[in-house]
Amino acid sequence: MSTSLDSGWFTEVFDSQGSAFSLKVTGKLHDVQSDYQHLEVYATETFGNLMVLDGCVMLTDRDNFLYHEMIAHPALFTHADPKRVVIIGGGDCGTLREVLRHPGVERVTQIDIDEEVTRAAERFFPALTESNDDPRAELAFIDGVRWVDEAEAESVDVLIIDSTDPVGPAEGLFTTDFLRRCHRLLRSGGVMVQQSESPLYHSGSIIHSLRRDMREAGFDSVATLPFPQPVYPSGWWSVTLAGKGREVNDFREQDAREAGLPLDYYTADIHRGALALPPFMRRALD
Repeated sequence: MSTSLDSGWFTEVFDSQGSAFSLKVTGKLHDVQSDYQHLEVYATETFGNLMVLDGCVMLTDRDNFLYHEMIAHPALFTHADPKRVVIIGGGDCGTLREVLRHPGVERVTQIDIDEEVTRAAERFFPALTESNDDPRAELAFIDGVRWVDEAEAESVDVLIIDSTDPVGPAEGLFTTDFLRRCHRLLRSGGVMVQQSESPLYHSGSIIHSLRRDMREAGFDSVATLPFPQPVYPSGWWSVTLAGKGREVNDFREQDAREAGLPLDYYTADIHRGALALPPFMRRALD
């Protein structure tokens, strides 16, 4: 992966896939080197503000709802009655906002090691951070892997791994050992969900390995849900769910239909459709 900024265009190049994605920018709004990564925010011509971490596109105003809704709502509607939710990563707070749309959720802890991401989101993506003051929310700027190690066993209903790509600060979130510790953290009937990269580029590699490792870690069922994401590699992304004593290929469909949440992408029909994987994915994931 490499990036360039030439003639007013920000371009992220995916060398291994011979592809690239570009956005026309009108200016740089923010540039900081944190203790963990290089964070930039640009204004773009058609996608609103753009956040970049270590040269990788993280989110834009225009299309972040796709990712945030799909990493949050399928997991929450798969669990029978989620009360206690933990988010590892997710420093932009968009996933936190989506989780807090569920009135039955009593407490959400978001753990992101880099506070600079949240502070940048507050300044440049305020819609994503509008629920940060919800009394059910707790923000912790510490190492998520360490937090999982020290947390009480069987204390969480839904665990959301809202990480960047499996390199740098997020590398430790894609290991079998970490998944075992996540399994320990969940109550019986618990659900874990992890962002799992591009179905087109990574079905036979990252997604296949993650599903295998989830099973080896003790999870009883897994399900991968693809969805569109224009600014990510290939324009197509996925999340993978794992259940502890819970079948994650089914969900509370009637509750999802009747919830009346103010969403822009997720619906019960979208959820049901995403569970029906195309043949090339099924072959790659077998």
